[in-house]
Amino acid sequence: MRRSRLRHLGLAGLLVLGSLTAVGTLPASAADSPSSSASSSDEQPASAGLLDAMQRDFGLSRAEAEDRLAAERDATGLEPAARRAAGEAFGGSWFDADAGRLTVAVTSDAAPSTLRAVRATGAQVRTVEHSARQLDAAKARVDRLDAPAGVSSWRVDQSANTVVVDVVESERADNDVQNFVKQAREAGPVTVRSVPSAPQTFAAGTVGGDPYYTGNVRCSIGFSVHGGFVTAGHCGRAGAGVSGWDGSYIGTFQGSSFPDNDYAWVSVGSGWWTVPVVLGWGTVSDQLVRGSNVAPVGASICRSGSTTHWHCGTVLAHNETVNYSDGSVVHQLTKTSVCAEGGDSGGSFISGDQAQGVTSGGWGNCSSGGETWFQPVNEILNRYGLTLHTA
Repeated sequence: MRRSRLRHLGLAGLLVLGSLTAVGTLPASAADSPSSSASSSDEQPASAGLLDAMQRDFGLSRAEAEDRLAAERDATGLEPAARRAAGEAFGGSWFDADAGRLTVAVTSDAAPSTLRAVRATGAQVRTVEHSARQLDAAKARVDRLDAPAGVSSWRVDQSANTVVVDVVESERADNDVQNFVKQAREAGPVTVRSVPSAPQTFAAGTVGGDPYYTGNVRCSIGFSVHGGFVTAGHCGRAGAGVSGWDGSYIGTFQGSSFPDNDYAWVSVGSGWWTVPVVLGWGTVSDQLVRGSNVAPVGASICRSGSTTHWHCGTVLAHNETVNYSDGSVVHQLTKTSVCAEGGDSGGSFISGDQAQGVTSGGWGNCSSGGETWFQPVNEILNRYGLTLHTA
């Protein structure tokens, strides 16, 4: 604690001159995390979380879950060769969980040599009437139709060798639905099935600390405002599109400033809405936002972010100028003793139920400790004429 205090005082002396070169400081741009997912090798064991989920959702034992994952990897690996072996007769493929093998559909007019070639890959074969190309063409024709609200969805079902049109049960007698189904059946092999209700997007309210994506970068939502949310400016430029945690479109960066400042705001639409909440990530209860009164130096403060979730510390300084290691200088930041890591950028700093600011950058990590700066939220609200969404 004493070392931290002495180090802070030393840095403060440099900051009076406006010349802090934060050795080891995480540049603001490095506080983002690429959203691309790396594929694991066949030799890498499945995570405990994945195995637990499979046991829970599929009713499997741990050994059965491991066996299924291994079989799925094998099926995925041999599918391209089986598809090539089937050639023009290819009717689709799928993993047969009961058999633990890849099944490849082959049209009934395929030569015996084609069937042998597909089986030689290790796949089991099922003969069907329609090729995958014919089914895809039929679906493409259905895509050109205007679907009424009572039609839920349509797709190629390779195992059924047909295009399946899902219709909301209560709407099957609707004239527009019946007309759509009639036209769909004229497009090719179509089967109609009933579903209990119409689909809806699973977008959610914009919640502080939740991830969002722009390009190949992941950052974190700061605070909901009326019409959108605020976040860090280095996460995206004005006009950039934003998607949410589930990959669905949220909105667009309407304003952004970096360097000099590090703030931005994103409009919200497409089924998303704003919520005056900051995620506690199970560490604490989710926190309601009731205002934006500024916490003084020495006050406790907590941060929510999509990488390291919920961490707390104290306010160390207001109005600090930071010179990030990439040469970007940002003014009027607040320093805290709270840790952060890549992907936490833009996330919420909150003291009690009062919004404080959005994560900019810092040094260290949440294993060994560090310090993090945030852009005060009131400055962002004033700059763009925004109103904080409060409970």
